[in-house]
Amino acid sequence: MPKDSTKPKRKAAEKAEKAPRATKAKKDKNAPKRALSAYMFFSQDWRERIKTENPDAGFGEVGKLLGAKWKELDEDEKKPYIELAAKDKTRAETEKTAYEGKNGAGSGEGEADEGSD
Repeated sequence: MPKDSTKPKRKAAEKAEKAPRATKAKKDKNAPKRALSAYMFFSQDWRERIKTENPDAGFGEVGKLLGAKWKELDEDEKKPYIELAAKDKTRAETEKTAYEGKNGAGSGEGEADEGSD
């Protein structure tokens, strides 16, 4: 039986067709990287261990296992990762300050909104 072509499209598809595409501002390759969270340092440290313990686990399942392991940790076990995150945050802030100072105040923030009033 052939498909009925008079069937209305899904609402999500209609919205996607109607919404105009906004031009995305290009990212500066020299911009400093954002700071990592304590959880991200933990997952970098534990991902390989979880993969070796669960070789058949897919990407999503490894993420779930990492999240469960993170929740199991007490504050003393999380402390080294929290300290790494604090150090990385100060690194990111100093790099951002230096980057903004080198490229002038504002560094392109808000320029896309000018004239849109």
